Amino acid sequence: MTSTNKPYEFLDHTADVKFRAYGKTLEEAFANAAKALFSVITDINNVKPKYIKRVGVKSTRLRSLLYDFLEELVTLQDTEGFLLHDVESLHIDKDHLHLSAALAGDTYQGQYDIACHIKAVTYSDMEIKKEGNTWVVQVVPDI
Repeated sequence: MTSTNKPYEFLDHTADVKFRAYGKTLEEAFANAAKALFSVITDINNVKPKYIKRVGVKSTRLRSLLYDFLEELVTLQDTEGFLLHDVESLHIDKDHLHLSAALAGDTYQGQYDIACHIKAVTYSDMEIKKEGNTWVVQVVPDI
């Protein structure tokens, strides 16, 4: 992974939040990006894994697939109050650019501390690259 062995890290950004997620595989990097996204909202370690939510997205480009996946998570949070605890599984069909994931989490009903609200995912400063044996995903969500 990285020299710090962290699944993700937050970086300095002037207006919003910026994070980098890492993985030995592209799937692991995308899963860690989902965890980083929800870590902006709350401490995901405190969220109870009460149920599994399944999501699937399809896109035409890898960057769009990341955007669509994270935006689907923002929509789940907005419409259902879903808070992520962990990504149980995530698969990317690289030939057809289809992602399917099983997410463990809970519905927010006032029982968790919420730090902020994510309005949307943005393409601003978004990166997906491989550095050596590590996949790196960078995202700047709009808060």
